Parts: sequence; C-alpha cells; structure tokens
Amino acid sequence: MTSVQDLKSITALAPKPERAISKDGNGQLGKDDFLKLFVAQLQHQDPMNPMENADFMGQMASFSTLEQISKMAAANEQLASQSSLTGAVNLLGRTVTYTGPDKVTKTGPVEQVATVDGKTVLTVAGVSGVDPTSITQIA
Repeated sequence: MTSVQDLKSITALAPKPERAISKDGNGQLGKDDFLKLFVAQLQHQDPMNPMENADFMGQMASFSTLEQISKMAAANEQLASQSSLTGAVNLLGRTVTYTGPDKVTKTGPVEQVATVDGKTVLTVAGVSGVDPTSITQIA
C-alpha cells in the first residue's frame, strides 16, 4: 500500500504543468489554450490507465468544432464590416441628419466614406469621423 509520504515524494518529483494558459478579454480560453491543455493531459496521463479512444476522439472533435466556430466568427465579422461599408457608400451625395458626440443635431451632405481602424466613418459637410449609426434621418 502506498503511504502519504510516498505520494508526497512522487508529487514533488513530477513535472510542474505550464502556466502559459491565458484568458481572452471575455475571461474564456481560446483554441490555443485548449490545445495546450489537451497536450498536457496526454503527457500526464496514467500509463496504466490511458485515455479511452472515445474520449480522445471526443476531445479532438471539440477542438475541431472550436476551430471552425472561430473561423466562422472571423468571417461574420468581416461580412458585417463590408455590409456597413456598402450601406455607407449608398449615402454618398445624400443629405443626412445625425447626432454628433456633443449631442447636437447636425445636417449636411455625405461627402466621403472611409474605414478607420476597421470602422466605417463618414465626412458630412466637412465634418469627418461621423459614425453612420448616429444618423437619424436621410433625405
């Protein structure tokens, strides 16, 4: 029978797991972190009782699903950005009314559409940086 002292000495000799797992801004693990955990699990599994094939395949399927969802989210983000830009281009030459950051309502023609830091912005009557979501009326 293994004593508590034997377990303590075995634990002291065991390699320490990596602490390089980080959380994103939402406090959730990403696909790279999932893969690190999976590899660590394989490295530290009990050789006398290895992981079952079904468990292994389930985790691989989870990883594959996570990767595909990440790709889909990136594609959706790009699609939303392109949609916003297309909608803003349709405003060129039209007179719009918008609420500025100072909470004052302003009116003028849309003169230019640009993308700044991934966001679509308009130039209305010489005022640049107008957020298209602040438009309240289109004439």
